[in-house]
Amino acid sequence: MKIADIELGDRPLFLAPMEDVTDPSFRYMCKRFGADVVYTEFISSDGLIRDAGKSLAKLRIAESERPVGIQLYGHLVEPMVEMTRRIVEAVKKPVTVKTRLGWDEESKNIEEIALRLQDVGIAALTIHGRTRAQMYRGEADWTLIGKVKNNPAIRIPIIGNGDIDSGPKAREMFDRYGVDGVMIGRATYGRPWIFREVKHFLETGEVMPQPSVAERVEIAKEHLAKSLEIKGDRVGILEMRRHLSNYFKGLPNFKETRLKLVTLFDPNELYATLDSIADRWGDFDVSGVIPAPLSHDV
Repeated sequence: MKIADIELGDRPLFLAPMEDVTDPSFRYMCKRFGADVVYTEFISSDGLIRDAGKSLAKLRIAESERPVGIQLYGHLVEPMVEMTRRIVEAVKKPVTVKTRLGWDEESKNIEEIALRLQDVGIAALTIHGRTRAQMYRGEADWTLIGKVKNNPAIRIPIIGNGDIDSGPKAREMFDRYGVDGVMIGRATYGRPWIFREVKHFLETGEVMPQPSVAERVEIAKEHLAKSLEIKGDRVGILEMRRHLSNYFKGLPNFKETRLKLVTLFDPNELYATLDSIADRWGDFDVSGVIPAPLSHDV
């Protein structure tokens, strides 16, 4: 699969953009475990126009993340057009779009929208298999994603998104609907290794076992170290709080330890707490423990 002149190989995997989730350290971890393309958190086009610090900070991209997508959002047309023009002219990179099937059940117009977007020059289209009104209720409907992909008039890559949480599910969507790539959202939270799992299954047909508690501790420590490196102690720890405890969802009698993970401010105490998790729950069977998805997938 190629997006413009960016070669991504066969059946690439994308990390979905998620606010308060796809910060630089999390993108780093997902890349390390095999994500082919990662996306930033949502960046306000209005904020960039005004040179707002928070929005500008989200544009700081490490070389190791590339290829990386910058996710722009806004409610006013003019700032979005202006900021897209600035970015494209500055870095000469392709513009892609991510959207849903339509606003509600009565307006599933993605087949028409896809053709119109292609006509105005987008390089690839990601489709989430729900309507805007659905939010994240019910199962994602991939039928219309498949119709868009298999429309002979569609020439751009089509990436499918929605409810991909395992290697078998990813392969099913590749095989049944013929999409060029798959984007994974909620299932990555507390589980950046899902990209390794999916790639292993696509290559071998075998389901990988879930990481042991000790492995999860080492992954969490690496993630924490990267967050501290990028953001400094205070902000790095604050941003890690939404990640740390999710590495250990499903462990019994974990309430007191989880409280430490989301309240401690000293990095050494956090590392010590993580080590204590490996010591106490090292023998716990995590074969069926998969973190629950977030309520705000994309």
